[in-house]
Amino acid sequence: MAVVEEPQSYEELSQEIHALKEERHAIILGHNYQRPEVQLVSDHLGDSLGLSMAASKTDAEVIVFCGVDFMAETAKILNPTKLVLHPDVRAQCPMAAMIDVEGLREMKRAYPGVPVVAYVNTSAACKAEVDLCVTSSNALKVISKMSEKRIIFVPDTNLSLYVQRFVPDKELIPWPGFCPTHQRVRAEDVRRLKAEHPEAEVVAHPECTPDVLDLADQVASTEGILTYIAKSPKDLFIVATEHNMLHRIRRETGKRVIGLPGCVCPNMAQISLADVRDALRNLEPHVEIPQEILERARVPVERMLAAGRGD
Repeated sequence: MAVVEEPQSYEELSQEIHALKEERHAIILGHNYQRPEVQLVSDHLGDSLGLSMAASKTDAEVIVFCGVDFMAETAKILNPTKLVLHPDVRAQCPMAAMIDVEGLREMKRAYPGVPVVAYVNTSAACKAEVDLCVTSSNALKVISKMSEKRIIFVPDTNLSLYVQRFVPDKELIPWPGFCPTHQRVRAEDVRRLKAEHPEAEVVAHPECTPDVLDLADQVASTEGILTYIAKSPKDLFIVATEHNMLHRIRRETGKRVIGLPGCVCPNMAQISLADVRDALRNLEPHVEIPQEILERARVPVERMLAAGRGD
């Protein structure tokens, strides 16, 4: 008769992960949208830009990236000689999947000579086709400094529309992509919560739709949201971004935060503590990118890092 192993507790798993991390000379990078227990074992927590910066500076031999696929790829682009592990390959970004290389090339042919800016939420293969990458924290800063008047922006229409508000002298040509999680945030829910809590400020991620952003007191990346709330004299906030971000905000600021209905990313939730443990144990699944794509994608990613933060 087969022996059924009892599920390990958080303490047991975290201790095992810590021991394996030391043994493998590994670092764990966790996105703000990861499950709370995964956040707690991460060496660095942050948004896409912050984690990319951490990946570019680490001397660890193994990088365990707890986030969606394009994030782990970005870590590999910045660390081509290191082992980058993505604990659950099912953790894929729906927005990144909304654009492919052939579609991007077709758009470039339709607008010859127009520079292409890609949100970091794209595959390595798509990054290899663009001029530079941006994150939600520096997209406005980067595009406002560009000399060109017409710019192709892929793949997030909502982020494109947000940036367009502040650069009326430029024409942003958007790709019709979006984040399903932020797309589910409804302006009517924000209004309802604001009516119930008139003392609360509304903070929103720029992947939300324009009508939601119109109701926000502050629009920022996840790291920008955290910084804003920490510095604000207010105590109560309605937060329009993925619900696991609320865990970090509460833990690090002590402020009260209210999430929006349905603002859950099932893709980010794929990675469990057991997945992190197994990745360190087995050194799988590891990220591989063809050398030619990796070299070409590195250029726009390094430009993104050089630009730094904008919020």
